[in-house]
Amino acid sequence: MAKYKMHLLVCGGTGCSASASAQIVSNLNEELSKQGLNNDVQVILTGCFGFCEKGPIVKVMPDNTFYTEVKPEDAATIVAEHVIKGRKVTRLLYTDPENKERISDSKHMGFYKKQLRIALRNCGFIDPENIDEYVSNEGYAAIAKVLTEMTAEQVIDEVKRSGLRGRGGGGFPTGLKWEIASKNHADQKYVVCNADEGDPGAFMDRSILEGDPHSVIEAMTINGFAIGATKGLIYIRAEYPLAIHRLQVAIGQAREYGLLGKDIFGSGFDFDIELRYGAGAFVCGEETALIHSMEGLRGEPTFKPPFPAQSGYMQKPTNVNNVETYANIPIIILKGADWFSKIGTEKSKGTKVFALAGQINNVGLIEVPMGITLREVIYEIGGGIKNGRAFKAVQTGGPSGGCLTEKHLDTPIDYDNLIAAGSMMGSGGMVVMDDTSCMVSIAKFYLEFTVEESCGKCTPCRIGNKRLSEILDKITKGNGTMADLEALRNLAAVIKDTALCGLGQTSPNPVLSTLDNFGNEYLEHVRDKKCSAGVCKSLMKYVIDAEHCVGCTACARNCPVNAISGEKKMPHVINTELCIKCGACIERCKFNAISIK
Repeated sequence: MAKYKMHLLVCGGTGCSASASAQIVSNLNEELSKQGLNNDVQVILTGCFGFCEKGPIVKVMPDNTFYTEVKPEDAATIVAEHVIKGRKVTRLLYTDPENKERISDSKHMGFYKKQLRIALRNCGFIDPENIDEYVSNEGYAAIAKVLTEMTAEQVIDEVKRSGLRGRGGGGFPTGLKWEIASKNHADQKYVVCNADEGDPGAFMDRSILEGDPHSVIEAMTINGFAIGATKGLIYIRAEYPLAIHRLQVAIGQAREYGLLGKDIFGSGFDFDIELRYGAGAFVCGEETALIHSMEGLRGEPTFKPPFPAQSGYMQKPTNVNNVETYANIPIIILKGADWFSKIGTEKSKGTKVFALAGQINNVGLIEVPMGITLREVIYEIGGGIKNGRAFKAVQTGGPSGGCLTEKHLDTPIDYDNLIAAGSMMGSGGMVVMDDTSCMVSIAKFYLEFTVEESCGKCTPCRIGNKRLSEILDKITKGNGTMADLEALRNLAAVIKDTALCGLGQTSPNPVLSTLDNFGNEYLEHVRDKKCSAGVCKSLMKYVIDAEHCVGCTACARNCPVNAISGEKKMPHVINTELCIKCGACIERCKFNAISIK
């Protein structure tokens, strides 16, 4: 096999793929071929580097040069300047937003400085469709250790001592879950990977599967050995075509290498994995609903107990963990529980992957030690709020979480602290909002999502959340009353106490957290019939300032409903009854004479 002097790593995650990263790879290979450098330089399409805001990314190894926002036409320059002449292409380097310094090494970027990549350790570093690259980075060494040196009880004990908790949202101790499944005897057991990632703004699991599918395959095999299961199922939403493709490739390669199938490592242990596809139902993130969906039934949750570890897929003992949880397993086995448990906080060990999105400068996928503060994530890793605006809130935990405020910025991130603050870890979505966000409208958005995604099995979720959504809609249209505010809180409490599954029980969290932290905005909408953020159209009023209006008629000529009148060179007036608040007048006015009240 050729020994290359240089590697060009190109981000091949979904985001960068949509920005022509495949064409970048093609162009780089073409230029290298022209220069006769194919045997010296290898181009590798990797998984996600994490820094999505600055993609597509090309990383040059071994000198660790990090090029951002690369376009296909930049390929020729990279080859000519960097590969041939050894000169960095300065214009493609990351620019520090504070001191405007060009930074070539990702280790010195604020986005990466406080990250600790464990679950994401191989993402952006290896070719996810080449099993040899995974193996060369200690891949499948953990399952080799397990099958040749450890008993099932020792594996479970190692996972228990590590303190790893489920990364899918519930935070249940992983080792304990494995232990329960191992003690339930049956002629057949199953290991299930939950890759049904449905939170708005979340792409953690997808990126792991796209960038490091073998880590999940290896972890599921370890799980199978530990609990006595021979069959694994990955439940993945069909909207993840790239992740599905890379899983299919990885499973095929693992079988070819004898790492899946019969008598793995000559140990007598058999284990194989199949893919099962979901149709995008949010409720199928709940493990009993997921299992029913895999069985070909309607994806609805059921009462627990019995838990899946007792009676799950096909009524057999079944262990369900999510993608990120599994991604931690091989390295825990290799480096030991003591190593992992030293990272994080007392009750929340290790790291957590977050999809950092919203009004933040550095949108992307991050992995940080448990215990890091929200302030560090938002301002040091995230680079602060876009356009220099003021921070207003951060939603953690997706539709099941809550909105936290400035007073929570120094809260250490872990399972218990976020719940105490009125939110939750969830699967890892983190949406940052600035002062242009209306928190009543935000709560309404999440409730609309929950109503749309409810399976409809239980009345509290099916009817209760619909009523919450209707009240919020009423308030944002300026028709709310003080009684509605009381009804919101009371109904939310009832839903939390009576909904069937965890998704229904946590669905009122966005309402309760915004009521607690932004009660003044609700009062403003109800009492003053005003939305100071200018988001709720029904509460907006477009007004022309007579002192600044010169009567140019540009606003009147571009109003689609003829709601503006006035003589030339005279101040104009907006008929608020006709105005549809489209904003066309503000866009056309060159004199800043139109404002929203």
